[in-house]
Amino acid sequence: MPETPGVYLFKDAAGKIIYIGKAKALKKRVASYFGRPQNEKNQAMVAKIDGLDYITTSTESQAQILEAALVSEKQPKYNIDLKDDKSFPLIRITNEDFPVVSVARRKKPKEKIDALYFGPYTKAQLLRDAVKMLRRIFGFRTCKKMPAKACLYYRLKLCPAPCENKISRQGYAQIIRNIIMFLAGNYEGLIDELSSKMLAASKAKKFEEAARLRDQINALSAMRKAGSYASGFDELEDLKNFLKLKKLPNRIEAFDISNISGKEACGSMVSFYNALPDKNNYRRFKIRTISSVDDYGMLAEAVMRRYKRLKEENLAFPDLVLIDGGRGHLLTAEREINKLGIDLAIASIAKDKENIYIKKRALPFRLKNDTPALNLIRRVRDEAHRFAVAYHHVLRRKKVLGK
Repeated sequence: MPETPGVYLFKDAAGKIIYIGKAKALKKRVASYFGRPQNEKNQAMVAKIDGLDYITTSTESQAQILEAALVSEKQPKYNIDLKDDKSFPLIRITNEDFPVVSVARRKKPKEKIDALYFGPYTKAQLLRDAVKMLRRIFGFRTCKKMPAKACLYYRLKLCPAPCENKISRQGYAQIIRNIIMFLAGNYEGLIDELSSKMLAASKAKKFEEAARLRDQINALSAMRKAGSYASGFDELEDLKNFLKLKKLPNRIEAFDISNISGKEACGSMVSFYNALPDKNNYRRFKIRTISSVDDYGMLAEAVMRRYKRLKEENLAFPDLVLIDGGRGHLLTAEREINKLGIDLAIASIAKDKENIYIKKRALPFRLKNDTPALNLIRRVRDEAHRFAVAYHHVLRRKKVLGK
C-alpha cells in the first residue's frame, strides 16, 4: 500500500464494508491492525476482515472529508463512533432580519426563534472547519444578541456588521441565500450565479466587488472538489466490481487516436486520479511510424511509447488502461503491453453500442445507462477523445500556417 493520505475500507467474506478509516499514511495505518495487540472491538473486527480497498487523497484533511462522507453513506458495522445520530452536529440558521449561522448539537424543542437546520453531519470538527470556511467566504453574524456596535469580526471581514447598518437587510439576505444554496448541494447554481454577478461588476468597473466574487467562486470550487471524492469512490468501486479488478482503479489512463485519412495523425492519453481529471499527467503522441490509415498501428505506437517510458524510468503504472475502440483495439494494446513484460488491467469501449471488452473474453459486456461504472468510463473516454481532437487541430493548423 502507498505511504500517502487516504481512506481504507475493510470488507468481510461477503464483500460488505465493515469499517472505514482515514490515514495520514495508508500503509502504516493499515499495518497497525495486524502487527500489534488490539482492543476487544478491533480484535472482533480484524477477525472478520477478508478484503481491503483504499482510495488515496492529496491531503489528510481530504481523507477526513471522504471518510465522514463514506461512513455516513455506507454505515459500516464497526464505525460506531460515527453512527450515533444523537451526537451528530447540525448547522443552524435562525429566522431573523439578520440570521445567525452556528453549529448546534440538536434541534431545540421550544426555541424562542424559528430556525432552519442542515445535517446531521458525521464529525463535529470537520463541520466547524467547513463553517469557518463559509464565514471567510461570505461573512455572517454569529452573536446570539445583536451588539450596539461592530466588533473585531467586522475588521477581520468575517461579519458585515448589520449592528451598525454596514449592510442592508436585502444584502444580508443574499448572503444567507448563498449559504443555503451551498448547504443544499446546489453548487453549480450558486457558482453560476456568482459568476454572472462577477462579470456584471467587472463590466461596471466595480473591480473590488468583482475580485471579492472571484475569490468566493474559487473557494467554493475548492470545497466542492474536496467533497466530490465520495461520489467518485462509488464509481471506482462499481467499476472495480464490474471488471473484477484486484483493487480500486484509482489511476486510469485512456487512449484515443485522431486523424483524417492518415494525415496529421496523433494519439492522446488522459489520466484520471480518484475519478477526476489529472491534467498534469495528460500526454500527446505525434504518430511517427504510421503514414497510412491504420488506427491499430497508431494505437500500438502510442501505447508502446507510453509504457516503455514508464518501465525504463521505473515510474508507477496505472490501475486500469482504457482504450477507445472495440475488441481489435483492446487486443492491439494488450499485445504491446505484453511485449514489455508487464501485466496491466485493460478494457475498451466501442463507440456505437458502447460495448465494453476486457482481456480473455471474446464477447462484450453491456452496462445499464444509470450505472456509476458506465458514467465514469464515458467521462474518461469522452475526455480522451476531446484531447485527441484538440491536438489534431493544432497539428493541422501548424501544417496549413507553417507555425
